[in-house]
Amino acid sequence: MTTSTALRLETITSANLGTALGIRVRPDQEVAVEPVVKSLAEAYVHHGVAWPRLIVDGDRAVGFLMAFFDIDWYGDGSVLRSGLWRLNIAAGEQGRGYGRFAVESVAEEVGRRGGRECWVTWHPGPDGPEGFYLGLGFRAGGTTGEGQTVGVLKPER
Repeated sequence: MTTSTALRLETITSANLGTALGIRVRPDQEVAVEPVVKSLAEAYVHHGVAWPRLIVDGDRAVGFLMAFFDIDWYGDGSVLRSGLWRLNIAAGEQGRGYGRFAVESVAEEVGRRGGRECWVTWHPGPDGPEGFYLGLGFRAGGTTGEGQTVGVLKPER
């Protein structure tokens, strides 16, 4: 892992929008994660719930994340959840700890907002991110209607 002390999350603005839109995962990962442009459109529609951020190391954008806070998980108001909605680490930047930084940042923000659990979903399969999420402490617990695995992490407080 070669992450730097200059790692930070930046709000998406008109000044860095083009940079955010330029974040591309490896071609084999494109089936498992939506492009940044779709995430930003969803953030616009789900304003107040979505939390899109550019992952920056020094002066380089290395990825994009979008968290969600208090989303109505079942659509009936019975369960509100918070967690990681999207994670796109640029193809040439993977394996350097940026994904871990992103997940830890979201878990910290969930805890800061009073949440006790950080949720994520992922596409199952041999080339999917399951090992990454389980390695960070997520526990798999069921699937979504679209066949994605649901994982939960208890953030430290």
